[in-house]
Amino acid sequence: MSISGVISEFRTDTGIDKGVIVLNTAEIRNQKIIDAMLKKEKALCPGAIALIGIYGSFQTGDIHPLSDLDLLILINDERGWQLGAAFIQEDLGIGHDIYCTDWESLRRDAAYEDPNIAKLMDARIVYCADEKYRSELEALRGQVRQKMAEPFSEADYLKAEGILKDALHCFALAMIGDDLMEIRKHAGGVLYFAENAVAMLNKRYFRKGVRRRYEELNAMTKRPEKLCEMIEDILSAGTVPVLKERLTLLVKELTACFERERQTVRPEKKPADGESLHGTYEEMFSNWHGKMRAAAETGDRHLAFMSLVSLDEMLSDIRNGVDIGPLDAVSVYDPEDLERTAEGFDAVLRAYLREYSRAGMKAAVYQDIDAFLAAYLKQPGFETEQLLLRFVTEDDLPEVMRTWPSNHRPVSEAEAREAIASMRGNCERNRKGCICHLCLAVCGKDHPGTIMGWCGLDGRRNHVEPEIFILLDEEYRNKGYGTQCVKELLRIAAEDYGLSSVHGGCAKENVASARAMEKGGMVQYGTEENGDPLFRFAAKERAER
Repeated sequence: MSISGVISEFRTDTGIDKGVIVLNTAEIRNQKIIDAMLKKEKALCPGAIALIGIYGSFQTGDIHPLSDLDLLILINDERGWQLGAAFIQEDLGIGHDIYCTDWESLRRDAAYEDPNIAKLMDARIVYCADEKYRSELEALRGQVRQKMAEPFSEADYLKAEGILKDALHCFALAMIGDDLMEIRKHAGGVLYFAENAVAMLNKRYFRKGVRRRYEELNAMTKRPEKLCEMIEDILSAGTVPVLKERLTLLVKELTACFERERQTVRPEKKPADGESLHGTYEEMFSNWHGKMRAAAETGDRHLAFMSLVSLDEMLSDIRNGVDIGPLDAVSVYDPEDLERTAEGFDAVLRAYLREYSRAGMKAAVYQDIDAFLAAYLKQPGFETEQLLLRFVTEDDLPEVMRTWPSNHRPVSEAEAREAIASMRGNCERNRKGCICHLCLAVCGKDHPGTIMGWCGLDGRRNHVEPEIFILLDEEYRNKGYGTQCVKELLRIAAEDYGLSSVHGGCAKENVASARAMEKGGMVQYGTEENGDPLFRFAAKERAER
C-alpha cells in the first residue's frame, strides 16, 4: 500500500454519488498525520508498525470542531516508540496526543479488567502491514467477546467489586478532607471508579466516550436507580457539607446495588462438616481466649476489642464457605465492662462449639500436657482388642515391600513407594459420607511395626457403599483377627464416615472369611452366579438391633 491514500474508510456524505469520498478539513488533517507516521516509520524503523486504527469521536461520529484524532498505533518492537508525538495545532486550537501501543498493553486490555477498552474493541483499522496482525487483533477481541458473553459469575462480581473498593478508598479520603477543592479531587476518583465498577457489574465496556457516559450508564440494568442524577448532584455541590452528603448518598446506593448482585452469584453454602471446620475451634481458643482473660484483668480495651475483631473476621471467612450460625463476636464488646466482654467471648466460643457438634466433631481437649503427648505420639490408626489398624508412612517402606499384595514378593522399593503414595492420595479424598479408598496396615498392638496384612474399604465402584477387604498373611489367619478387622472397619464406616451400608464377598471355598464377616456384623443377602456369598452391613439395622 502506498503512503498516500492509506485512509480508505473515512465517513462519506450519502448525498453524493456512491464512490465519491468527501474529505473535510478534519479528515484531511487526520490523513496527513497518519501518512506522516508511516513515512517516518519507513525512514527510521521499517516494520515497527503492525497496524493503525481510528477510535474515539472519529469512529463513533461524535465529532466536535475541536475533536482530536484518537489512534491505535500498534507497534511490534521498541523502535516504534519514537513515532509518538504530542503537539498543539495553533490555527485550530486543537491538541493532539499521538501515542503508540505495544502488543503487551493490548493483551492486558484483552484480560478485561476494566471497561475502558474501546481502543482494542472498536478501532477501525485503516492500515495493516500484514494480515497476520489483523488476525491477532481479532483473536484478542474474540477473547473479550467470549468473556462478556459468559453468564455473570462470582469471578465477574469480584472483579467489579475490586474497582468499587477503589471508589470507596477515594470516598474515605474525601470524607476526612476540609478543603473544598481537595474534596472535589477525591470526588472525581469516586465518580471515575464508580462508573467503571457499574460497567463491570454489567459486563459492558464504554464505547462512546465521556460525552455520552450518562447515555451508556442509563442503558445498564445493574445500577442505582438514579445514578446519573446523583452524579450530577455531586458535580453541582458548592459547599463541603453538601458535597460530602451527596457523595455519601451515592456510595450507599452503590454498595446496596453491589450487595444485591452479590447475593445472586454467591455459591450455595455447603453444610458444615469435619473437613471444613477441622481445628478451627481450637485455633480460636488458642488465639484469643488468653488475650480476652488478660484484657479483662488489666482493663486493656484495645486488646479486647482487636481480639474480638479478629475472631469476627475468622468467623466471617468460615461463614463464606459453609453454613454456620449467625455468630457475632464484636457485639459482645462492652468498653465499660471487660469482664462481661470476656464472658461474651466465651459464649460465642460455646455457640461455635455447638457447630462443631453438629458437624460430628469433638474439640481436641486434654486433661493435661501428658494426656496430649500420649495421644500425639500414638501411632495413627484404629484399635481392636489385639490389633492396631494404621496408616503407613515412608518409615514402613521395608514392611510394605515385604507384605504388599502382589504376584511377586518382595515388591521393589519403587513399587512400595508408589503404593504408599497411592494410599495417601486416596485417603486424602475420603470425607464424610464418601470413601474413595481406605487401606490400613494390620499390626499387632505388641508389635506395631510389623505388618501382618492389609484391610480397608474400597469405594472406587461406589463411594457411598464401599466394599470391605481383608488380606492377612497366612500365619495370622484363623486367630480371630479377621473378625476384629471386620468389626472395626464397619464401625469406621458408620461412625467416622457416616456411611449407612457396606458390602462384602468372598470365594465360596473361603469359609474363614465368610465366618469373619458374619461374626463381625454382616449378613449374607445373596450369592454370585458362581455361588460366591455376598454380604451386607446396614448401620440402621445394627442400631435397631
